[in-house]
Amino acid sequence: IRKLIFPLHFFHHPYAKLLAFCLKWRYATAGFSIAVLFLTMGLWTGGWIKFTLFPKVESDVLVCSLTMPAGTPVDITTAAANHIERVAQEAFAEKDKERPENAPPLLEHSVTLIGIHLGGHGPTAGGAKIGGHLAQIHLQLLESENREVSSAALVKLWRERVGQIADAESVTFQSELFRAGNPIEVHLSLDDHDKLVAAAEELKKELTGYPGVFDVADSFIPGKKEMQLKLKPAARSIGLTLNDLARQVRHAFYGAEALRLQRGQDEVKVMVRYPDSERRSLGTVEEMRIRTPEGAEVPFSQVAEVNMEQGYVTIERAQRRKVIKVTADVDETEANANEVRQHLENKYLPQLQQRHLGLRYVIEGEGKEQKDSLGDVIRGFLMALLAIYALLAIPFRSFSQPLVVMAAIPFGIVGAVLGHLIMGFNLSLMSAFGIVGLAGVVVNDSLVLIDASNRIRRQGAGPQEAVTQAGALRFRAIILTSLTTFAGLTPMILERSLQAQFLIPMAISLGFEVLFATLITLLLIPCGYMILDDIYCWLGAVKNKLLS
Repeated sequence: IRKLIFPLHFFHHPYAKLLAFCLKWRYATAGFSIAVLFLTMGLWTGGWIKFTLFPKVESDVLVCSLTMPAGTPVDITTAAANHIERVAQEAFAEKDKERPENAPPLLEHSVTLIGIHLGGHGPTAGGAKIGGHLAQIHLQLLESENREVSSAALVKLWRERVGQIADAESVTFQSELFRAGNPIEVHLSLDDHDKLVAAAEELKKELTGYPGVFDVADSFIPGKKEMQLKLKPAARSIGLTLNDLARQVRHAFYGAEALRLQRGQDEVKVMVRYPDSERRSLGTVEEMRIRTPEGAEVPFSQVAEVNMEQGYVTIERAQRRKVIKVTADVDETEANANEVRQHLENKYLPQLQQRHLGLRYVIEGEGKEQKDSLGDVIRGFLMALLAIYALLAIPFRSFSQPLVVMAAIPFGIVGAVLGHLIMGFNLSLMSAFGIVGLAGVVVNDSLVLIDASNRIRRQGAGPQEAVTQAGALRFRAIILTSLTTFAGLTPMILERSLQAQFLIPMAISLGFEVLFATLITLLLIPCGYMILDDIYCWLGAVKNKLLS
């Protein structure tokens, strides 16, 4: 019964043989381990495993944001939004027919907002925006635990069925619960506006050629046709300003408030302006007479000129420069946003800059957040390693033995990378948090093993005998610690609920890292202990030779 309850007893003898073999060929074992470390790094750099800032957490609400040209009548925007909503209802009804007979419908209800954007992705992200040319469609899906179809697959079906919306400036779809920013977001700036718009169009055309990249859009929306007034030099000589001119033209065409009347509970404004027949053409403006500060009147054409030009809906600025934001979304099953950004930054954008002299570009959105976040993680990791080294060096009274103990940390990262590869997850910022968090945990087993080796060696044993006895002595404690840690994390790794999606990458890093670090602790750390002893012996021999 005891052997059945504690089956690790049967592994002591095979482990002792394997440890003796590794200690005999310790340099080959260390070389093989380093090769595995570099091979694992190659899995990342070679593209076998990808990196995303945050894991994709599917939402139960799908959102489509529609942007029509500025000045579009509300009824046209409403018709386009209703068409998008109707397409979704028809597509999901067809999908329901493929599911079991008694299964609840995928679509619970839908809401269409006209004249407003509430957050969302793409060029209009970043707060509420209001306008008759805007619309947003929200679809509430069945809870993820009760449906077998992912929200990403449903939003892809919705996007395909909607197709192209006539005259739409942008149509973007969202199925994720959270996102740190647009996966692809490039800010372009150039003094020449026409060249800036042309550069943005070229970049959008380039992005549409990438597989897995969709919802390509930019933040520039042409405004309405507007009258632009310009003073002539003669106007300034008589004390007329552009503000005076604009105010008088506004009063003539829009009206000036003369008085207010109380009618019941309402207050009525009385506006004075030109008759309707004199407000229909641009020629009426040129026939106006403008009043000077002295009270005299002069013809409009004598002091100003007017042109009909395209205006702006908004003018976006960053770093005190006018910019156009080019954004795109990425399907992580077909492409990787990190790789797309690297290709743009290293190859395409410098070429675009050469074609448009003076063009400046900045990678923003998720790319900037990733750079800043990883920089903070790396700095914190280095500070943690320094603290671990100091805490180990004091009780060991050695500057070299802490390095042997800490050798389990980089090889633990190998376990984290392989764990993501096995489970089919991309590396993410949460994975990095797990790696940093376990850096102190994987040191514990190595610390126990090296401390036992030092204690046995102080009793008169040789270095190889000491480390072999310490391995056998601490084998069960190290194995049980690792297995219980991994067993405790397994439910979280296998969890598929919405609330757990953020934590799964961290749990994978912790669980698989501690498993792989256990193998390193039991085999590689004793080899490192012996290699360090060989170095001490070699240095002692060199010192004696020099003294003699």
